[in-house]
Amino acid sequence: MTAVLAGIAVAVVSAPAVHAATTRYEAESSPATCDGTVAANHSGYSGSGFCDSAGAVGAAARFTVNATGAGAATFAIRYANGSTNRPADISVNGAVVQAGSAFDGTGAWNTWATKTLTVPVTAGANTVQLAATTAGGLANIDYLDVTTGGGAEGARRMESLGRGVVAVRSSNTEVLVSWRLLGLDPTGIGFNVYRSTDGGAEVKLNSSVLTGGTNFVDATANATRANSYRVRPVVNGAEQAPSGAFTLAANRAVEPVVRVPLRAGGAVKFLWVGDLDGDGEYDYVLDRQTSPQKIEAYRRDGRFLWQVDMGPNSTDQDNIEGGSATIDVGHNDGVTVQDLDSDGRAEVAVRIANGVTFGNGTRFTNSDDNRQFIAILDGLTGAPRATAPVPTDYLADGPLYARFGVGYLDGVNPSLVAFMKNRIGSGDFNLMFTAWRFTGNALTMQWKFLRGNQNLPDGHNTRIIDVDGDGKDEIAEIGFVLNGDGRLRYSLGPAGVVHGDRFHIADLDPGRPGLEGYGVQQVNPSGLRDYYYDAANGNIIWRHTEPGTADVGRGMAGDVDPRHPGMEVWAFSGLYNASTNRLTQSSTSLQPWPQLGLYWDGDTTMELLNDGKFEKWNPTSPTPTNSVPRLLTTSQYGAVDAAQGNSPVIYGDVLGDWREEVLYTNAAFNELIIFTTNRPSSTRLYTLAHNPAYRNAMTLKGYLQSHHVDYFLGANMATPPRPNITYPPR
Repeated sequence: MTAVLAGIAVAVVSAPAVHAATTRYEAESSPATCDGTVAANHSGYSGSGFCDSAGAVGAAARFTVNATGAGAATFAIRYANGSTNRPADISVNGAVVQAGSAFDGTGAWNTWATKTLTVPVTAGANTVQLAATTAGGLANIDYLDVTTGGGAEGARRMESLGRGVVAVRSSNTEVLVSWRLLGLDPTGIGFNVYRSTDGGAEVKLNSSVLTGGTNFVDATANATRANSYRVRPVVNGAEQAPSGAFTLAANRAVEPVVRVPLRAGGAVKFLWVGDLDGDGEYDYVLDRQTSPQKIEAYRRDGRFLWQVDMGPNSTDQDNIEGGSATIDVGHNDGVTVQDLDSDGRAEVAVRIANGVTFGNGTRFTNSDDNRQFIAILDGLTGAPRATAPVPTDYLADGPLYARFGVGYLDGVNPSLVAFMKNRIGSGDFNLMFTAWRFTGNALTMQWKFLRGNQNLPDGHNTRIIDVDGDGKDEIAEIGFVLNGDGRLRYSLGPAGVVHGDRFHIADLDPGRPGLEGYGVQQVNPSGLRDYYYDAANGNIIWRHTEPGTADVGRGMAGDVDPRHPGMEVWAFSGLYNASTNRLTQSSTSLQPWPQLGLYWDGDTTMELLNDGKFEKWNPTSPTPTNSVPRLLTTSQYGAVDAAQGNSPVIYGDVLGDWREEVLYTNAAFNELIIFTTNRPSSTRLYTLAHNPAYRNAMTLKGYLQSHHVDYFLGANMATPPRPNITYPPR
């Protein structure tokens, strides 16, 4: 189909409609079973009756639930209880997903209530059981409604991650071991930690099952010997299969660092993570700022996999009008890594042109050096699995530079999203967005969007996130948003927004439905400095305007002041509580520098990453901006800033629990230095990499800025809802 936007033709390949599906399972009807009687002596029930269980521990109501695909499902259990709480263990396929779940009194046996929870289900038949944990038996159970939302499988297909076990020496006598809680882990899952010394028998370290934060302090390790750690999940009292092991080498330094060897080579500007070999752990893809440029891939332990030579069309590395195969210049990458065909192994997407030599030694040839293509590379070999030409709408103005990212535009399948620009003469810029679907052997363009002369301000970052809560991602620029089908959703241009360097979309105000956005401006003629808006519809909630113009080159969003509800936002005119638009720190000399956020120390307020310094701003005793209390300095461990400036090559939740890693190289560019927390924490959150908004953000570059989850992460936060995701088995 073809849509028309302000005279610009937009070709759209429509995805099938995606709808939530709800199925009702009556407790009194086969194949459901009831340990008790099917009764009808209290009014208000659905169907022909309800399950009135026996008064005994273990008395159960059971349902057989069918699902078209694996993923998350929402259970709505209708019940009545004229007495006090009658708790039950809720299990799916024999695994308890909620232990002792409360079924509180409803006031009368003919007053019905609904209990809702989100659980993982497998494709096909699933056995759901509600088993009483007290002698009173169950509440009366009327029915179970099961909802799977969005798409053929009801959930977006994300990575099947392992536990990401990591260990660092946190002191002379202690080792911190940490691991992932996965997005679809059952509620109440616990863990046991095991250690093997010098390859000997494994010893369990914890005396009781760990059900708090997914980290453990080992105070009994002999640091002069090699110690390998792994964890075993515990579900319903039974140990599950062990995780992969992480080995802390003998006599490893006391440092919050994992060191990964690299081949010798040129400077590294960007790095991307993805599970290239299908073992559930992140591997590494990086660039080399040589001439011609290179891309290299490594397993997580540093074993080299392959190299791509970007060829003669990558030698012109002008950051606006570079060569047709030039990657990673300025804030543009033209590369990303993700499992694009949902087969359990990540692919590498790269913009290419004539003369590129792939990882298997084959060379890409084309008679026109200016024509560009997108290639999908096998993550293990670097061989091309599919290529497709970039649209030639702007070919007359030369090659387009690119920013790549991944989003779930139909709510289920990953799509490659390409932001591409080139200069019109020496003035304005052409801008084209395209979306691509890789199915395993073919790369197909889903749609194309041309900005043309529309008032659609762009910036130096793109965010791919579900702004309206329908399960499908939108594509956000600093001044406009596209729907997942490539149609314009809204523009902030008519509200006076122009080009700016940075913006954020997150649940900045947990007291307000949906997500909010915060952006800063570069020399706005109206004097607009920053603004706060509804991310779903673009309505401006508040704005700050000052006399004259200014280049507000930095802007941050995060909960750094727990005295106020929700997150703070700030640039250079004071630190504001986002929801109230009130200054919480009016002195610009005492506010933190608005660079990057970081979750490191284990509480839920945000730390800061500022030019190689991990900082913790204290709102009750603020110090000058240039002397915020420091948690560590990366240069003390041999790390150097990336070739892009005062930033790491990537940061995000790569290893261990939900807290974030920060990745640099050493000065010789032959070692990857991964900073991972050395601080224990009781905070229990599923890995940020299984949050859809956060994982999308990890695929995007531009000016490096904070990743955000799609729930409120901060002081006094609620337990995050289970993500509506599924992942392939490993």
